[in-house]
Formats: sequence, C-alpha cells, structure tokens
Amino acid sequence: MAAAKGKPGQPAPVSGQYRPAGGGPEVTVPKGHRLPPTPKPGKSWVCVDPSKNKSGK
Repeated sequence: MAAAKGKPGQPAPVSGQYRPAGGGPEVTVPKGHRLPPTPKPGKSWVCVDPSKNKSGK
C-alpha cells in the first residue's frame, strides 16, 4: 500500500501518524479529521505509521 498523503486542511485519508514531507515533527490524525498546518509553508503531510485498528478500512 502506498503512503497516504494530504495537504493541510484536507481530511486525513487514513488514521495514523503524519509527518511533513521532507521531515519534521509527527502528529496523530484520525481518519476524516482535517490535517493541521505544516511547520513550513508549501509542504504536505505523509502518513508514516497508519493505525493498526480497522477504522481506516
């Protein structure tokens, strides 16, 4: 499965830990909740650790 990606303000496609593309602090975002602003403008979020529950299916 490819890593889930999203831009700030978009709903998270899956629940899990998201990190800004290019590195930075991780945030936990549930599926369907809006992704927060990134530390640097113009970056997107990448899911680096999807949740292990069945809510994302």
